[in-house]
Amino acid sequence: MKMLKEKIGYGLGDMASSMFWKIFSYYLPFFYSNIFGLSLVDAGVLVLVTRIWDAVSDPMMGVAADRTHTRWGKYRPYLLWVAVPFSVAGILLFTTPDWSYGAKLIWAYVTYILMMSVYTGINVPYGAMLGVITDDPRQKTVFSSFRMLFAYAGSFVALAAWEPLCSFFADAAGADLRSSWQYAMCVVAAACLVLFLLCFRLTRERVETRSTVSIGSDFRALMGNRPWWLLIGAALSFNLFNTVRGATVAYFFADVIGFDANIYLFSLSILFYSGLFLSIGEVANMAGVALTVPIAARLGKKTTFIAVNAALAVLSVAFFFVPVTPGGYWAMLGLQVIISVLTGIMSPLVWSMYADVSDYAELRHNTASTGLIFSSSSMAQKFGGAIGGAAVLWL
Repeated sequence: MKMLKEKIGYGLGDMASSMFWKIFSYYLPFFYSNIFGLSLVDAGVLVLVTRIWDAVSDPMMGVAADRTHTRWGKYRPYLLWVAVPFSVAGILLFTTPDWSYGAKLIWAYVTYILMMSVYTGINVPYGAMLGVITDDPRQKTVFSSFRMLFAYAGSFVALAAWEPLCSFFADAAGADLRSSWQYAMCVVAAACLVLFLLCFRLTRERVETRSTVSIGSDFRALMGNRPWWLLIGAALSFNLFNTVRGATVAYFFADVIGFDANIYLFSLSILFYSGLFLSIGEVANMAGVALTVPIAARLGKKTTFIAVNAALAVLSVAFFFVPVTPGGYWAMLGLQVIISVLTGIMSPLVWSMYADVSDYAELRHNTASTGLIFSSSSMAQKFGGAIGGAAVLWL
C-alpha cells in the first residue's frame, strides 16, 4: 500500500507538468497569433528561439541536480522550491499587456523564456527521480507507467476544461478575450501548485548516487554513450510528431472544420470541437499506458517501440484522406483514439529506457549522471517541440 501511494504521488508530478505542457503545445501558438496579436512569422521565431534556449538549459539543470545534496535527497527538493515560481510564470505567460507591438513582443520573449526556464527547473529533477526511487528495472517501468497515466489524466482535464474555462470567464464574468485566457490559466496554475506539493510529500529517494568524476567527465561519458544517442534521436522524432500533430488541431478546427460542426449520437447533436477531439485522445492515451507493461514484457521494449512508430506513421497518413463530412468526423475520432492509444504506449517506454541508459552509464563509465541523462530526454522533447511549433506557424 505504501508503494502504491508513492507511485500515485510520483504520477501527480507529471500530472502538473503535463497540464501546462499540453496547453503550451496545443494552444500557445494559437494564443500568440490570434489573441496576443503577434504575426505568424514573429510567433514562429519566438517559439523556436525560446524552446531552443530551454533545450540547451536542460543539461545545465541536470548537472546542477546531480550535485545537489539535501536531507530530502538530490532531485525531490526542487518540487518544493520551484512549484510557486512555476505557477506564477504560467500566469504571466498568458498575460497580454496593452502595449505597443514591439513592447508586447519583448514581453512575450521574456515571459516565455522565464516559463521554460522554470519548467526545466522542476521537470528535469522530477524526471531524474525515477532513477533513484527504485533500482528494480521492472518497477521503473511501473513507476513510469503511473507517471504517464497521471500525465495523460492531467492533460485530459486541462484540455477538456480549457475552452469551457475561457468561455466561463468571458460570458459569466464578463472578461474580454485576453483576460479570459489569463483567468483560465490562473485556475490551471493553482491546481499544478497543489499537485507538485503533493508529489513532494508522497515520494522518497531510496537509491543514493554520488558522482565521483568531474562535470567534463560526465559529458564525455554521455557523448560516448551509444544507447543514449539512439534513444535521443528516437525521442526527438517522436516529440516532433506529437507537437506538429497537436499544435495544428486548434487551427484545423477553426479554419477547416469550423466552429459549428456537429456529430450525432442516438439522435443527439454533439458539438465537434478541438477540446473534445484532444480530450478524447488523452483518455485513449491512458488506455495505451495501461497496455505498456504487458506488451513490453511480451515483446520487449525495443520491438514494441519500433512497431508502434511504424503504425503511427501509417495511421497519420490515413488521417489526411478522411473527408470533412459528418461521417468523416466519426472517422477522425476513431483514428484519434487508435493513434492516441499508440502514443500512450510510447511515452512510458521512452522514460523507462532513459532509466536503463542511466544504469548503463553507471555500470560502463562509473558516473552517476542520472540528472544529466534525464535532462537530455527533456532536451529532445523541447527540440522536437521547438521545430514542430515553429513549423506549424510558418507553414
